Amino acid sequence: MFGYVTINPAELSQEERDRYQAYYCGLCNILMIRFGNVGRVTLSNDMTFLYLLLSSLYEPEEQIVSGRCPPHPIKPRQKLTNPIADYCADMNIALAYHKCRDDWMDERSLAGRAEAALLRNAYAQVEGRHPEKCAAIRRALDDIGGIEQQKVLEPDAPANLTARMLGEIFVYQGDMWAVPLRAMGEGLGRFIYLMDAYDDLAADIRKKLYNPLVPYRKQTDFESLCLDSLTYVIAEATQAFELLPLVKDVRILRNILYAGVWMRYRQKQAKASRKQGKLKESDHEQRPV
Repeated sequence: MFGYVTINPAELSQEERDRYQAYYCGLCNILMIRFGNVGRVTLSNDMTFLYLLLSSLYEPEEQIVSGRCPPHPIKPRQKLTNPIADYCADMNIALAYHKCRDDWMDERSLAGRAEAALLRNAYAQVEGRHPEKCAAIRRALDDIGGIEQQKVLEPDAPANLTARMLGEIFVYQGDMWAVPLRAMGEGLGRFIYLMDAYDDLAADIRKKLYNPLVPYRKQTDFESLCLDSLTYVIAEATQAFELLPLVKDVRILRNILYAGVWMRYRQKQAKASRKQGKLKESDHEQRPV
């Protein structure tokens, strides 16, 4: 379900791309230290964004080291770490564990079952440190699973549950920033759920899997309906974001929220446009002269 909250590299300078990569590699390194290789493979762009956001807001002292790692054995990479990385690594594990568990429950994915088993010990550690966060994730995903089993073909209910889950994860401390951070997480949660449903629609129909957009797909205004809905919910996140007093790395954060989250949407639109162009070309070639 996750993976949409990333940078648009074409609109960042090389220095900014390197800075983002340092956060990404830093979070990867912390996952390795805390949970071993099984933790490292769960690394997500979504939690890298949260790491970047919380670091910009709270400005903890950071440490940058350079080194090689198994995924990048030739060229050393910078790794940026600070105390917030521990929290983001824990949330990364919690989300990965429950995603794998859901893949097994919903699709009988053997890979999901195997990875959930590998993550069980790591998740137990995270649950011991953050029982409320893990309970919120579990409740939301269980409720979404119930909606899917009942085949409720209405996207607002599961999108709102995803919003509730991510909103809880975005709240790092119970301080004055908890409200806008929760609102940011909720807006991103709704966007991620709807974007995932839109992105997977054709595959879900082919595999006969649940997708709440199925009843809407034959409407003539389906594409504009999806675009309007996605634009509306991401605006919740950007409005809350602009309330935060961010200075450090704010250009990277804005790049993600205003451009990066739309990367997969634009790729899908470009692919559809190319396919339509080929169909028109083929139709033209087959017409009698």
